[in-house]
Amino acid sequence: MLRVGIVGTGRISDLHAIEYLQNKRAQIVAVCDTDRDRAESRAAAWGVPSSGIFSHHHELLALPDLDLVEILLPHHLHHPVSLDAFAAGKHVSVQKPMALSLAQANEMLAAAAAASKVLRVYENFLFYPPVTRAQELIDAGEIGDPLTIRIKSNAGFSPNAWHVPLASWAWRFDPETCGGGPLVFDDGHHKFALAWHFMGLAEEVHAWIGKMELMPGRILDTPAIVSWKFPDNRLGSMEVVYSPQLEIETRHYAQDDRVEITGTRGVLWINGGHGRLADAPPLILYRDGKTRIFDDLPVAWELSFVHATRHLIDALENGDPPRLTGAEGRDILRFLLAAQQSAREGQAVTV
Repeated sequence: MLRVGIVGTGRISDLHAIEYLQNKRAQIVAVCDTDRDRAESRAAAWGVPSSGIFSHHHELLALPDLDLVEILLPHHLHHPVSLDAFAAGKHVSVQKPMALSLAQANEMLAAAAAASKVLRVYENFLFYPPVTRAQELIDAGEIGDPLTIRIKSNAGFSPNAWHVPLASWAWRFDPETCGGGPLVFDDGHHKFALAWHFMGLAEEVHAWIGKMELMPGRILDTPAIVSWKFPDNRLGSMEVVYSPQLEIETRHYAQDDRVEITGTRGVLWINGGHGRLADAPPLILYRDGKTRIFDDLPVAWELSFVHATRHLIDALENGDPPRLTGAEGRDILRFLLAAQQSAREGQAVTV
């Protein structure tokens, strides 16, 4: 039985908890949040006894029979809390991005190695069923060798989006706590991870990141264009835009994500992620003058979390490396930081 403690019981913790609650090989035994009422509410929903509710992570880490810590905190806290967890002899699964700098990421990797514990960076998009099916098609040679990737991330509004407390948003607008902006750096990690997943680590990045003031002190990093140059003369791009009057179908975040991968003999389109625009199939393949539609794939966004958590349970049970490993998470962080640097300097940056 994998005994799990969750540090940070904000909105996203509900999705992290799903597989731990339904998997017979795991159990949530402790929760921690500086908001005691919120911690107690999650504990009641997840069947955690009152003895497993804490207001400080050091108290949770002192539990002797705790195996794994899920760190679901603002980005600037990932590094120090991970180091404390490794010092306490726990495995760590930390939300993306893993840290605010490569120096912090390196310290986390070193601490994991010194403690002989697993460091896993939680990147659920890689486990979204249309994404995993697209990778299977690429591995089978359906589009030949991938040449380019285009990613469109479109935020809007939805009357059905889940409620996210203001406190869960406020820190994302502060570079000191977020590390960048809410769309390109924070949510953008998912898109950079997809580019890395399908194309590998870029050699060069060029980014233009705009600013949109929602209200005083609340600046969105949009519109934005990020261009990537991959080895072997392959290219990619990401466009990020916020359309305040664009309604998006969703039960989670009001955002739609679309990916187009072009190969030497075919093209793949992945539609949807957090939400959906238009009535498009989740996956489309064009090859040899014919179009194949994959409209029988499960598309509930929470499934990406279910499969990501199940993968971690399997990896820990079998002694396999998880995805993302700490080193892989560091590569994507390097990727992200290069885009931030390029936007500041107005020139391409080597990754």
